[in-house]
Parts: sequence; structure tokens; C-alpha cells
Amino acid sequence: MKELRDILDAVVEVRRQGERAALATVVKVRGSTYRRPGARMLLRPDGTMVGSISGGCLEGDILEKARPVLAGGTPRLATYDMTSDDDIVWGLGLGCNGVVYVLIEPLPAGGPADPMAFLDECLSHERVGVMATVFRVEGHLGAHVGDRWMVRGDGQLWGSTLQDPALSEALRPDVDEARQTGRSRVRTYTLPDGEAEVFIEVVQPPVPLVVFGAGHDAIPVVRFAKALGWRVTVVDSRPAYATRDRFPEADEVVLAHPEDVPGSVRLDERTFAVVMTHNYLQDLKLLEVLLPSPVRYLGVLGPRSRTDKLLGDLRAKGRAPSEAQLGRLYSPVGVDIGAETPEEIALSILAEIQAVLAGRSAGLLRDRKGPIHERTEGA
Repeated sequence: MKELRDILDAVVEVRRQGERAALATVVKVRGSTYRRPGARMLLRPDGTMVGSISGGCLEGDILEKARPVLAGGTPRLATYDMTSDDDIVWGLGLGCNGVVYVLIEPLPAGGPADPMAFLDECLSHERVGVMATVFRVEGHLGAHVGDRWMVRGDGQLWGSTLQDPALSEALRPDVDEARQTGRSRVRTYTLPDGEAEVFIEVVQPPVPLVVFGAGHDAIPVVRFAKALGWRVTVVDSRPAYATRDRFPEADEVVLAHPEDVPGSVRLDERTFAVVMTHNYLQDLKLLEVLLPSPVRYLGVLGPRSRTDKLLGDLRAKGRAPSEAQLGRLYSPVGVDIGAETPEEIALSILAEIQAVLAGRSAGLLRDRKGPIHERTEGA
């Protein structure tokens, strides 16, 4: 998410200076590849790049392929086939054993159907969106490579440069399905006048993380989460701790007592919450508020016995949590990496949150059965 934010900031600067630029987007992959569809990179004529579309092995060649585009050319699709076991691909010996399709296009002009503005809205306003990008056209369709169809999370059309009614109609149900499932996909549409291949991308807003407790060990949690591009809020009831000086990187620092949290902090089905106040009574009050809330994840710092006691006290107060609420409770918080220092504990906590986001078990990759990345539908 941070990478996309950096690209959008660079777009603002490029447009402010009236420069040309090109946008490279991974639109499809087959087999094992370093980046997945949706990875982007902004290229400027001086060779400056923001973002990446591989582990560093393709960027130089992408820049060369982008030269004609930067000079005012039309969009093009670059294909990198790394499946050869016998040859050293481009002399780099990549060995990824996959195929990457990269759409290289002039930086789209601003306006009511500007895809960069759509991406910025999704991030800035924390809204899910779906962007369908045409990257291959054959025959006599009224569509062109680089055409887009953009839909808000509520299903309303945000903007479109797609002028082919038949393709627009064919796209609609797949865009709606992607919006509802949250899964990106690649689709090929065979129509009477030709064929088009489209990357239907679900744009996810930044992960909202709320850290309850502004102690010393919360500082690396906030710092690491911001490095990932997440939206971070710190909440504490102590004026000396809930300060901007302690958490300059946080998006919000909220001074609030547990009972005031519902009116002070957004707690919805996308929210990830971590309780680390080191104060038993504060944690008890926070659990009273957070367990019934719709937060997707609730992590509690401390040993299992402490959390069991907290839950027992809640039951004694007639506030017994449901099975569904307990299913969203993670305590002890974090994955088992032998963490001891504040930085190690922060790494453990954020690794667990990332695993929950991805629907993974957080085990060792060497023990994983199957590929590292989930296969993009239709690719």
C-alpha cells in the first residue's frame, strides 16, 4: 500500500512539472513470479522509477521498452517468459519459472475518468474499488488497450474510458463479482467483433490498525505498520503518553478512556485492534468495548493465563463473549518467532495480522504445500 501511495505522490509531482511519464502495471502472470497482478511502477524520462514490478530484474528492460511510450507512443504489452530451464533469460538467470505480462502506457491524463484519481480516492477515503483494465484487444472491437472501467465499492460507476457497449455489458457481472468477493481476476471476452483480455483489479484501501496503549513497546508497532502503508491510530487515556511527539508517524493519536472509545475511534469489520496497555483494569474495560464490536481482529498482549482471567471477569459481570467474538480474539498476540525485544514483538504482531489478512497460517514457507502465491483467477 505504501508503494502505491508513493506512486500517486510522484504522479502529482510529474503533473505539476508538466513532465511526461509512463506507467507499468503487471496485469497477468502465469506460474511463479516475484510480483502479482496490480504491481505498478512509474517511469520518468530521466530513468527515475517509483515502485517495482519485479525483484529488480525486469525494471531496466521495462524502462527501455517504455522509451517509445515516453516519447508519445501508444500503450504496449510486454511479455516476459521465464519458464526456460535451459537458457539464462536475458543473461540474468532469473529462475522464477513464470510468465509476466506488463502493460506499459503513457501516464493517463487527468480528468473525470483518471485512473490515478480513482486509486487516490480509494486510498485517501479508505474505500474499496474495482478497476477493469483492457490490456489485449484483437479483431474490430471498439475497445483499446488501456481502456478502463472503474466502480466504487457500492457498485456505482466512478468513471470509464471504455466505449464498446458489448464489452462493457460483458464486464459488468465479473466486476460485480470481484467487488463482492474481494478477489482480483483476469478475464478473456470473446465477442462477435473480436476478443479482449481484461485485468479486473480489486483496489483495497490501507489496513486500519488501532493500537490501544501508548507505551514504549507500541512505538515500533506503529513505525512498522506505517512502513507497510497501514493507517494507524494510537489510543491511550494518559495525556503524557498519547502525544504526537511520541508517535509522529501515526495517522491519529487519540486521548480517550475505554468507555469513550466507540465515539472516538472507528471500529468496523475492517479494523484490526491490538490491546497493549499493560494495565489489567484498562484491558478489562477495553475488552468490554472491543469484543462486541465488529472489528476483524482483536489482539491482546500478555500471557494466555492473563487473558483467560480477563474473560472470566467479563463472564462474572454478565458480559460473556460469544463464540464468534472469541474467534476474532488473538491472545497471546503474535506469531511464535521467539520475540523478546519491543521490535521483535512488533514484528511478531504485524506478521500475525498480515497472515490473517491473507488467510494464511503464518507457518514456514518451506512447509507450505503448493505455490507461495494464490493463483489469480483466470490467469
